[in-house]
Amino acid sequence: MLLSASPPKAVVTAEPIVCVANLSKTYASGFKALDAVNLEIRRGEIFALLGPNGAGKTTLISIICGIVNASEGAITADGHDIKRDYRAARAKIGLVPQELTTDTFETVWNTLRLSRGLFGKPADPAYLEQVLRDVALWDRRDARIMTLSGGMKRRVMIAKALSHEPIILFLDEPTAGVDVELRRDMWRMVRRLRESGVTIILTTHYIEEAEELADRIGVINNGKLVLVEEKDVLMRKLGKKQLTLTLQAPIERLPESLAAYAFELSPDRRELIYTYDTVDGSHGIRPLLHALDAAGLAYKDVETKRSSLEEIFVDIVRERS
Repeated sequence: MLLSASPPKAVVTAEPIVCVANLSKTYASGFKALDAVNLEIRRGEIFALLGPNGAGKTTLISIICGIVNASEGAITADGHDIKRDYRAARAKIGLVPQELTTDTFETVWNTLRLSRGLFGKPADPAYLEQVLRDVALWDRRDARIMTLSGGMKRRVMIAKALSHEPIILFLDEPTAGVDVELRRDMWRMVRRLRESGVTIILTTHYIEEAEELADRIGVINNGKLVLVEEKDVLMRKLGKKQLTLTLQAPIERLPESLAAYAFELSPDRRELIYTYDTVDGSHGIRPLLHALDAAGLAYKDVETKRSSLEEIFVDIVRERS
């Protein structure tokens, strides 16, 4: 997969590439990290897994990648059972973990070369060169990893995960601790990877990251997958809009004729704030504005704001905790 080769735009299909069935994990201490998780990741999509610290995100990824053993359940990757056909399943998967685990005394080039060899792939210097160019590290190929910045080390981890040409890529908090500019660069990289045919599963604490990149959103909390939904559908179903009207003059109180709209009056009494569900058609904006005119309230500005995915996420976790 050569990211710079202008591949055709990837098409998300209903065909699952990762299947998780009734997956549970209980540690020796008795702590249940995962509880009967069922999930299908579609081929060619970007799937964002959201959840608070300790929710089970990293445990789920670690089990799918064969790093941690499940207590119950079954998983397949591109049709290969991760227990019965571990080598074939693992060869389909690339993992960028949260922690920087690469040998810091090794060079960037040798790190990729050795990682590719561990998966039994034949040497392919041209492919590894292209991977390094795609993550903007070709000029640092002979540098020891210990000499690189945190952002560059993160890029090395991505390049290492791609070294054996996986078709499924797990990114566990890939932009943690990097600056805004590098985060945007990584977003572009993720999109190019998806366009090259790679299915991407992303965990992140940056809600705007999921909102920017994901096709679908999964929310996990206390080891349970509480929701899986198309991002756009989720925004429509659970999002709210806020309408703020700036009045031409402050008012002391709301007219009784507007009581049905449950306006909130700002502390300086110069703004009316109205919050409504995006899918609730019973309170259209046009009738509301007519009601304001009938009440004799003149306004000079109207501003609308939609709930962010972060606000939706917080509401979901609060409701289902």
